[in-house]
Amino acid sequence: MNRRKFIESAGLLSTLPFIPMGIVPSFETNSFKIGLQLYTVRDAMAKDPVETLKSLQRMGYKDFESYGYDAVNKSYYGFSATEFRSILDDLNLTTSSGHYGVNNLLEASDDKVNKYVDSCIEGALALEDSYIVFPILDQKYHSPAGYKLLVKKLNHIGKRIHHAGLGFAYHNFGYDFDTYDNRFGLDWVIEETNPEWVSLEVDFYWVMHAGKISPKELIKKAPGRFKLWHIKDMHKQSRDYTELGNGSIDYTSVLPSTEMAGMENFFIEQGGNFANNSMVSVEQSINYFKKNIKELK
Repeated sequence: MNRRKFIESAGLLSTLPFIPMGIVPSFETNSFKIGLQLYTVRDAMAKDPVETLKSLQRMGYKDFESYGYDAVNKSYYGFSATEFRSILDDLNLTTSSGHYGVNNLLEASDDKVNKYVDSCIEGALALEDSYIVFPILDQKYHSPAGYKLLVKKLNHIGKRIHHAGLGFAYHNFGYDFDTYDNRFGLDWVIEETNPEWVSLEVDFYWVMHAGKISPKELIKKAPGRFKLWHIKDMHKQSRDYTELGNGSIDYTSVLPSTEMAGMENFFIEQGGNFANNSMVSVEQSINYFKKNIKELK
């Protein structure tokens, strides 16, 4: 089922604005929109999402990765998907991907999985996103049996999302570089999932935190498959999150080739440990990024 057929079958053509059938990455060569994972400013988004987006726009953020989609009410931050899309349009902002609760479906029936995934697809299509992301693997699945179940579900979910005309990506954490039956957890994902159905969102903080492989060597494991990037820094003493430029990760040297990775979008992120507050931190991070990293190659 392609994107248009999915929209028609879901009865969306009468409720959604025109959605281009062939969304392409919105960047020119070596010129990517500066993105932010909105989980970073979750406190501000909970209080006043519109004013928060306006502030982020003034800082220079143009693209976002959402989180916290309400699959029952089909809403983002208290707004219907179409309302939230309209807010973004008014501010000349976009979302390219979102973290969805598909990670809670590992032991669910196929019918329950399909129902939930279809709601996510409906929301993502309304926002004109390109990707739905599997955000985190619960600790109880950090085992060979857990990864065996994971890759089975990733293929099932990814196939359904692919047939709707969207991409699906798995986001790594540090545990994905632990060894399960003599291979990294992420190797299970790379080797046991269909590349057409399952892409990767690389979180460089967790790659560096694990210390098992360099970002450049990681990309060589699956060239062209790391479509989404998370860029965040690591505190020099605590190894917790910190603002870009405050930590130990030298992003001027560790970042791999965007072309080799197949990167389409990147998002600055900081999960916590703010020096002041989340909004001050994201402003510091984007200022550092614009001054020191400037363009990804």
